[in-house]
Amino acid sequence: MMDIPFCRKRNFPRESSGKNQGTILILFVLSLLFFFLARTIPMRKANSITDEMIEASKIMTEATESLKECQKEKGISLENNSDINQTGLIGLEFSSITTSIGSLEAKRTTTNPNFAGLVVFLLKEAGVKKGDTIAVGASGSFPGLIVAVLSAAKSMDLRPLVICSLGASQWGANNLDFHLLHMQDCLLKREVFVIEPIELTLGGDRDIGEDMDAEGRALLIKDVKESGILFLHESDLASNVKAKMDLYEEKAGENEIRAFINIGGNWANIGTDAEILKLKPGLVRIKKFPPADRRGVLYAMAARDVPVIHLLFIKGLVERYGLPWDPVSLPKPGDGKIYQHVREKQPEFFFLAVFYMLLVFLVLFFRNKLNTKCRKS
Repeated sequence: MMDIPFCRKRNFPRESSGKNQGTILILFVLSLLFFFLARTIPMRKANSITDEMIEASKIMTEATESLKECQKEKGISLENNSDINQTGLIGLEFSSITTSIGSLEAKRTTTNPNFAGLVVFLLKEAGVKKGDTIAVGASGSFPGLIVAVLSAAKSMDLRPLVICSLGASQWGANNLDFHLLHMQDCLLKREVFVIEPIELTLGGDRDIGEDMDAEGRALLIKDVKESGILFLHESDLASNVKAKMDLYEEKAGENEIRAFINIGGNWANIGTDAEILKLKPGLVRIKKFPPADRRGVLYAMAARDVPVIHLLFIKGLVERYGLPWDPVSLPKPGDGKIYQHVREKQPEFFFLAVFYMLLVFLVLFFRNKLNTKCRKS
């Protein structure tokens, strides 16, 4: 009989079968242990993320209550058919600082406090960690999303660099008696948040409010100057984008900007190219870039390999991430399919465990096969 190389000068007494069985048992137990760890460790990680998401949602609830109280103090009634959940985050159908049409249902959808939890989830997906610096470009059209992002940043102990435009589409922060600057002052005084924007613009057409009434535009400029916050009034897209990028970089200092969040459809943030309409909402991976003269801040950040979170197209956003559309009676913090999605999500460690088990049993299978051949030889 022909020699098998690995079998030369080896003996296989019957007693070795007991040892082989013992080896198999040990490897099997180790595999089960590894598999158990792979199942439990990710769940602990998922629970940790869920805790931060719920904390962010609770902060947003607190912020919303503060905004309601501030409006009541100013004599602004919340008893209207538009703000059915009385959040204080829904503006007027028309005003002198209204820039464009808007969806009431979309605006009401973003008042759900679990949007703050969604932002935490998206930031985690983008690789953002505690203490990181993020950049935020926000339109006054979605005050609910602004509060959600600030709540997520507070929950994660992040440093947000925020540039806001004050103009707003229908049902946004378009009440001259309670626009974004009034909201900011309210939340600062009640110590819900401790940061303010690093820069303000008028927003609207060309980011200088060309589509607003002249009276509303003048009143906003007056309020901006009284706030003492840096004011950018630049109608050239390339110059506007460069000014904002330079300011983000300056304020970040030695810290790297770990993500950029776009809220709404500010002209300078999304740019003027129709390619923006193809972007899905949420965490986006941008592979195709429009010409440089039509790019907004969103594309400028992506070109620098900064992860981009795009908070627009609200209907698609809630369908993608499992939040309710235009809920009557807002869900409580922690309610929603988004939390279930996080708990079910398993990292690569789980697949490593499965691979380990397959490898162990393949080794044992071929070892037994080799031993059988050797005995026969």
